[in-house]
Amino acid sequence: MIPKIILSSGPNATRRTIGYLYGKGRANEHIDPHLVASWNDFAPDPGRSPQRDPKEVMAQLVAQLDQPVKMLGDKAPKDTVWHCPVRAAPEDPILTDAQWADIARRIVAAAGIAPDGDNEACRWVAVRHADDHIHIAATLVRQDGRRPERGYDQRAVQREARKIEIDYGLRRLKQGDGTGAKRPTSKEHFKAKRLGQDAATRDVLRLRVRRAVAAASDETEFFALLEATGVTVRLKLGPSGDALGCNFALPDDTNDKGEPVFYAGSTLAPDLSLPKIRKSLATTSPEPTAVRQGDPWHQATAATDRIPHHLSSGDDQTAQGQLVALGAMLDLLPIAAPATVRAELEKAAVAFERATRSRIAADLDSARALRRSVRAIWREQPSDRDGSGLAMLLDSVLTAVAFAMHWHRTHQHAQQEAAAEQALIHLQIAYAQVAEPVLAGLAQRAPSVQMKQRFARHIQQAVPEHAERILNDAAWDALAAVLAEAEAAGHNATTVLDQAIGQRTLDDANSPARALTWRIRRLGERHAPGPRAQAAKARNAAQRAAVPIHPVVAAPPQAPPTRRR
Repeated sequence: MIPKIILSSGPNATRRTIGYLYGKGRANEHIDPHLVASWNDFAPDPGRSPQRDPKEVMAQLVAQLDQPVKMLGDKAPKDTVWHCPVRAAPEDPILTDAQWADIARRIVAAAGIAPDGDNEACRWVAVRHADDHIHIAATLVRQDGRRPERGYDQRAVQREARKIEIDYGLRRLKQGDGTGAKRPTSKEHFKAKRLGQDAATRDVLRLRVRRAVAAASDETEFFALLEATGVTVRLKLGPSGDALGCNFALPDDTNDKGEPVFYAGSTLAPDLSLPKIRKSLATTSPEPTAVRQGDPWHQATAATDRIPHHLSSGDDQTAQGQLVALGAMLDLLPIAAPATVRAELEKAAVAFERATRSRIAADLDSARALRRSVRAIWREQPSDRDGSGLAMLLDSVLTAVAFAMHWHRTHQHAQQEAAAEQALIHLQIAYAQVAEPVLAGLAQRAPSVQMKQRFARHIQQAVPEHAERILNDAAWDALAAVLAEAEAAGHNATTVLDQAIGQRTLDDANSPARALTWRIRRLGERHAPGPRAQAAKARNAAQRAAVPIHPVVAAPPQAPPTRRR
């Protein structure tokens, strides 16, 4: 159940609000508007007065609601109308008018509009014009002329909504921490439907701006990318001419005057204000020193592999920074992915966006390597002929998102945990679509039985606790194939296998065989050491083994210095 508070001002605020509630709606969506509850339980109802002109009844209702406000004259508050739509989830049962009346009374009591038993509280009405929601409208002057003690009414009504969900067996939403992105309003949803958009403009802009932040290396490129994706930008300039903020719009989303409807970055998401965008871009700017280039898929996978360690062993600020970078990766991956999995990856990115923010400040510098490697994939579009690059990256991403879900759970971030869990579902679907053909192709190149037996013996020696799962896994043939290919490229298969096992524990891998396949594929594509290097390495190992180890005799401990008195 989602309550949302809207304040209105102006001499006709009450008339506008009541007129909207009893009108046809912006898309004729209002059906049978009528009162389900009011401050005195007998307020005039324009929807249930068949013997009278509805306009006359509506004027009478507005006058009664406005009476306490009019009594104050010039001393009336600026905001005079408190409007709170309360919406049930699509899967919730249809509630009766009596049930909605009870919910309305609980909401106005929790908000401080009309506490239980307070006969001098604000005047309010609850109007129902659809099966799944009501609108509560109140005037913000009590009947005794005082102001209502609303306090933190938004938080209060959210807490009450969580209780209502339990009492009525409705879908239970997660408790938030105030860092979530603003949801589209009903008006925005109807407008998107009228324009033929799949999503509300607010959601479309949020995704495009996030992608531009993830892809750009500086502010100039950021604005250029927005222009290239059809986003109109309006800068807010200070007295010095410097940009202090920015608003975003889509060309086709206009108001009644034909002007674009702009959204401030901070209203799209808390981390999309211009100052925060600039802070994020600073972590993707090129390094002043030369950096050794490599395969972007491998670099991104290696950086993603380190996320679980940061989430389980690092400080909270570093962990939060890793989650921000992981979200940026998910924002850009759909662009580099095949069309067959693009939809699932986009759904994963949209879901995980909520998991990238909390009350913990993010250390963005800690994730420079990940952000740059992902940006390199977007820029360079590196070759990924058989899809193995994306498959190995998604395998690491799945583990990272699972750790993100656990990290949020331990920090009691309920909404973020749920968002990570939802993203995980979409990622698993995408991973299966990408990985299965790659693994099937590798399995067709499986080596001889004798070579597989040799590899199996070493696996049994190196990881006995996982050996049975690995050897019985459907991906075992693919794992044997990449080991054979690494050996054919000049690597020592046993050494490569040991390196892959040592990279990270297999305890949390859903499929150890698949995890080792991608690790060995990455290691096997590195430049193999030449014969001389291998021989020198063998000689050094033999020399170290031949050196006798002498026991070390510890020196007697020294007496602590005498303290002077």
